[in-house]
Amino acid sequence: MKVEIRADGAHIEGYVNVTEKKSRPVITPRGKVIEVIEQRAFEKAIERAGNITVTVDHDKTNVYASTSDGTLDLYEDAIGLHASVLIRDPNLIDIAKQGKIKGWSFGMYNVIDDMEDRAGELPIRHVKSLDLDHLTLVVNKQPIYSATSVELRANESVDIEERASEQEIKLVIEPPKEKVDYSPYQNRIDALKVGK
Repeated sequence: MKVEIRADGAHIEGYVNVTEKKSRPVITPRGKVIEVIEQRAFEKAIERAGNITVTVDHDKTNVYASTSDGTLDLYEDAIGLHASVLIRDPNLIDIAKQGKIKGWSFGMYNVIDDMEDRAGELPIRHVKSLDLDHLTLVVNKQPIYSATSVELRANESVDIEERASEQEIKLVIEPPKEKVDYSPYQNRIDALKVGK
């Protein structure tokens, strides 16, 4: 994850999840497993999605960026799910400047998977399809965790699975641009105009 502080806000980008990579053990509705999200699952989820939002620590009371307002750009490539976010909230920019953002996480639902049983080892859950609910910046939670919550949507309960992973964070703070005083030159130009 790269965090750049610029004049217009905090620009945060990186891979939210690497496809085809085995996770650490996670707790899922199918029990404790090793999880692998298959290629194109995120691509198809993005195509189906309406607005995808960016929160902090999965707290949906504050939305800091979204695909609908152009402050979140998402795509899947050969590596995995890539996000580019522009944060304009001053409090969250301060948190970013202090290096307190630990990584990415995401919420998914409508998961379609296959289980691969392995003798004496945790099964592998191959996630073939999912719907993306939101992305979140991890600040106060442990960078490696999984959780499942139930939300009521359109009178129907939906299981939201949350995933986070370890991230290497690179923080870049753009120095403020110095204001150049052009007034002596402007005065000379004005004096030349008067002399005409």
